[in-house]
Amino acid sequence: MATSTDLTWQLDGITMEGTAIKPDGAGPFPGVVLVAGSGPTDRDWCSPMLPGTNGSGRLFAEELANAGFASIRYDKRASGPHAMDNLPKLFGRMSMQSHLDELSAATAVLARLDFMDPARIAGFGNCEGTLHVLNYAAGTHEFPFKAAVLAAPPGRPIQDVLLAQLRLQSAAVPGGNEMMQLVEEATARYAAGEPMDPDPALPESVRQVLSSFDTPANLPFARELWRVSARDTLGSIGTPALVLIGGRDVQIDQKDDGGPLQQAASGRPNVTFVFPPRANHVFKEDVRTRAEVAASPGNGYNEPGTRLDPESAAAIIGWLRTTLA
Repeated sequence: MATSTDLTWQLDGITMEGTAIKPDGAGPFPGVVLVAGSGPTDRDWCSPMLPGTNGSGRLFAEELANAGFASIRYDKRASGPHAMDNLPKLFGRMSMQSHLDELSAATAVLARLDFMDPARIAGFGNCEGTLHVLNYAAGTHEFPFKAAVLAAPPGRPIQDVLLAQLRLQSAAVPGGNEMMQLVEEATARYAAGEPMDPDPALPESVRQVLSSFDTPANLPFARELWRVSARDTLGSIGTPALVLIGGRDVQIDQKDDGGPLQQAASGRPNVTFVFPPRANHVFKEDVRTRAEVAASPGNGYNEPGTRLDPESAAAIIGWLRTTLA
């Protein structure tokens, strides 16, 4: 039976927390570092902004353990139960580099566990987390990734992904065209280096999303994130990569994001693409249309009873078995 253990470690004077899982047996095991998506998403890939606690991060860790892979998943310093305590210490210090530092620290913790094979570690990121996995793979580290799983990587700049998502949502509500005009005015200001300053006429949920890019505690990271995409790095790394984009994903699109990523990986036989038709953004199985997913509260990502998309899980485990052999 797999064994789950909560761990802590220090990074720049802040206590980080995570959960490691050891598969049944003696090892040494190949390992996976799970990297959560954007915002206050925690180690289990749950967020206080979304209903439900049935997070895909925990489910993937358990599925991987059953297949013989050790793993670690961690709370970013601005997520999890101690986020509010940590935020004053991170004020104005969050950046792409600070997220890379978190990933590097978690990877070292996993690599040094006595049941691990430190030469066989993969990074596994979701959405924004894929950017940090790619940045790690592109750098030089004590424990380099032997493989990278990129689940819902943005092939367009984040600003374009956000606008596309809001357009899909606005299409389902009265006055959606007028709402999008106000959204585009706000994002144009932000792209020009000015405050987002969303119009008070916008729905509160939309204003919150836009204003999150202006939060002083989240700068300069938010402005860095605004312009980057996975395409920027995918074509330059030598690490084998598995790219997955689900057919029910309302944030990352198989054509609009997958197309640029396939172009970036052209001529790279060690980059594999999988497009599971029933997987949503967090790789739960979803039989609804993309419009129905977009219209549901919290997209139904973490509700009780939701399960990992079987096709996605099988593709990830099969690819890791081959790549980390």
